[in-house]
Amino acid sequence: MKIIYADCFSGISGDMFLGAMLDSGLPEQVLLEGLNRLHLTGFTLAAEKTVVTGINATRCKITFEEEQRHRTWRKIKKIINSSSLNRRVKEQTLAVFSALAQAEAKVHGCSVEDVHFHEVGALDAIIDIVGAAIALDHLKIEKVITSPLPLARGWTECAHGRLPLPAPAVCELVKGIPVYGIELDQELVTPTGAALALALSASFGNFPPMTIKRVGYGAGTYKLPGNRPNLLRLVVGQLDRADESQEVEVIETHLDDWSPEGFPYLSELLFTAHALDVAIIPIQMKKGRPGMILRVICEPHNSWELQRIVLSETTATGLRYHREKRWTLPREITNIKTRWGKVQAKKVETPTGTVLYPEYEECRKIAKKFNLPLAMIYNKIMNYYDDENNC
Repeated sequence: MKIIYADCFSGISGDMFLGAMLDSGLPEQVLLEGLNRLHLTGFTLAAEKTVVTGINATRCKITFEEEQRHRTWRKIKKIINSSSLNRRVKEQTLAVFSALAQAEAKVHGCSVEDVHFHEVGALDAIIDIVGAAIALDHLKIEKVITSPLPLARGWTECAHGRLPLPAPAVCELVKGIPVYGIELDQELVTPTGAALALALSASFGNFPPMTIKRVGYGAGTYKLPGNRPNLLRLVVGQLDRADESQEVEVIETHLDDWSPEGFPYLSELLFTAHALDVAIIPIQMKKGRPGMILRVICEPHNSWELQRIVLSETTATGLRYHREKRWTLPREITNIKTRWGKVQAKKVETPTGTVLYPEYEECRKIAKKFNLPLAMIYNKIMNYYDDENNC
């Protein structure tokens, strides 16, 4: 799986994201050709190479022929839907603007359709957001994972006047996203940047296990105090799964008022969101009530989404989570020949040699078809497996 890890050590904005995508390998000509599909005129885009605290980066600079006007959510939807952009780019663009519209509507107390975008409705924001979707599509990125976002304090000027930082729209957008505060009087996460992170990211957390192929840096407009580099780093690579020593996150909660009928559905959701293991453990809780421990094991970068699912689908009002080391044996799925046809099995390399574990569903089908005991199917396959996959 080709992924991007957005390392937001100095925040995220639309122009920084686009600059980092260009620095990560997006050809400028591909971006311009894609933007032309919007059928909008009156702007010029240029990718400028720059150096920030000794790091080579790309700054995306957009200039306009005339002063930009504000646009409504309804108008922006019309521009996107009437464009000749492909379906994936349209869907991702609309998802980002939809997140922005809902945040702005909440802040200003109006309906989503009637939202008037100001700073994020001008042409530069449309270019930033559409450009990000074009980049992800062209580079064939299947998944975006984003680091926790740094939120500073201070003030920012906008069309409504002076607003506190983080901007009110940003506070709405980052609900449920891991953030942390820093002592800095400068806007680090813009509404456009927060919307990109929210709408495009599959999960939030630390660096995932990956093979890094490219690293790109997008430069912000302002110089930050304390010689802090105003950069967004995008790390492009292949998602890896370690076969041996690993660090996993263990998520647990105690439940005594939740119906276990929902466990199969919950398990399905959790495994779809990349849980490594899900278990229910019977316990006796306070006042002698029977209860259960729900335990979910996952890779750390998937923890946030799994915690969200547990809190949404169960009666849990809180969770515990911690990191643990684990050791798993090298294994692969293989097809072996049997007297009943090919059977899928898991081949595991143990310290004492290779062990074969037939897949349950495969054995169940054989047992039902030939009216044989399930245990016999397992034993025949495990006892007579040889190096040539014959039994």
